[in-house]
Order: sequence, then structure tokens, then C-alpha cells
Amino acid sequence: MPFVELNDARIYYELSGPSAAPVVVFSNSLGTDLAMWDSQAATLSQVFRILRYDTRGHGRSSVTLGPYTLHQLADDVVGLIDKLELERVHFCGLSIGGMTGMALALRAAQRLRKVVLCNTAAKIGPPEIWNARIEAVRKGGMQSVVPGILERWYTAAFRSASPEAVESTRRTLLSTPVEGYAGCCAALRDADLRNEVAGIQVPVLIITGAHDPATTPADGRFLAERIAGSRYVELRAAHLSNIEASDAFTIELSDFLKA
Repeated sequence: MPFVELNDARIYYELSGPSAAPVVVFSNSLGTDLAMWDSQAATLSQVFRILRYDTRGHGRSSVTLGPYTLHQLADDVVGLIDKLELERVHFCGLSIGGMTGMALALRAAQRLRKVVLCNTAAKIGPPEIWNARIEAVRKGGMQSVVPGILERWYTAAFRSASPEAVESTRRTLLSTPVEGYAGCCAALRDADLRNEVAGIQVPVLIITGAHDPATTPADGRFLAERIAGSRYVELRAAHLSNIEASDAFTIELSDFLKA
């Protein structure tokens, strides 16, 4: 299976699409893995080279000793593209993946073409939320938090109309290693880019969900107001807008990357 060995972690990845095409890196949300991008990868791999990876502590990547930091997660991406000898890439991340994209745009802008920040924020929630989440999963396992997560991630209408998609997400959440999840919760707890995002100078698309209670449209508009030249799009979805509003999401993403 395809892994890259970094200094302190083993990162699992999948690479598809034409070898000479521009590369798009996809970064998953907290508690998921690279499979969350299946729909986008299937469509975009016709014209782009698609690089998906499992965030540290998730999927098949290493569960290293936590807590993790946002800069550590961004450095994992740089390490990944270095090992694969990719000079410059597009980047698309959702939630913690979006925060990883912000950190990359601030720390390694020369490696990026365009960045898509999806259902994310410069600061996601107060520390108390993440400390409580860490305590909950360490005491009760992932099953103690999954029902509440699914209610935030998908609207009631989508949960009713698309039970198979919701069940797939539930299974992925339950399979996420507790220590990897807790390590990334700590990264979110400690990350605050509100005073830095105005320094992002690469082209940016911001995608939000109109019904997202976790990273709200107000969070997306905050980014749009501070990142000069950025484009803002709001979809009819909750947190996992790339799944709930898959077709609209993929069109917006594709149009931005091709422009």
C-alpha cells in the first residue's frame, strides 16, 4: 500500500488521474479519512491528478503520540508532496483540513497554486468544547460522540433521504482511533489563525454550508472579508457539504481550479 515515511509518522495516500495533470491535494475532516472525497475524486480525476491522504491519527496513517498541532499537520502535507516530488499543488481541505490549508498558505505559499477552504474557520470553537470532546472519547470511546456529530454534520432532511451515506460516515467515525482523534481535537483547540489569515496571498475559494452549526456561514464570511480576492460560496448543506451537496460542491470546486 502507498505510504510515505516522515520523521515521526507514516502517511497513507492514494494518487490517481493523468500523471502530467495539475495535482489537487484533498485533506479530510476530523474523524473521517480520504474516502470522504470519493465523489470529487471520481469526477476531477478526469482532468486533474488527485492526491488524497489520511490525516495523521486517522485512517491508515500513523497514530503518533499527541497532542498534535496545526503546524505539524501542515508539515505532514509538505513532507508528503516532497516525497512524491511534487513542486506546486492545489489544496482542498474541509474543517480541520481547511485549517491545514490556511496554515499551508501562510507557511508554504510557494508550494501552492490555489486553495479551497471548506466548512472551516480561522478559529473553531472555544477550548472547553475540545477538552470535553477529548475527555468523552477517552472515557467512552468514539461511540460516545458519534450520534451528536452526525446531527451536526448532516441536515435532518439529508439524514432521512440518504441513510446509506450517513451510515458510511458513522462507520468511519467509529473506526477512527481514539488517540488520533483526540490528538487532532487538541490541534483544533490550540489553533487560532484569526489574526493571521489576512496574510494569505494565494487564490482562495471558501465554501460553507448554509446549515452548518460547527463552522457557520459567519465563519466563512469572516475568512472572505480578510483574505483579499477570495471567493465565497454558500451551499445548501450542513458540515460535510462535499457529501450533502456533492454535485454543487464539485462544480464550484472544478470551476475554481480550472479558471
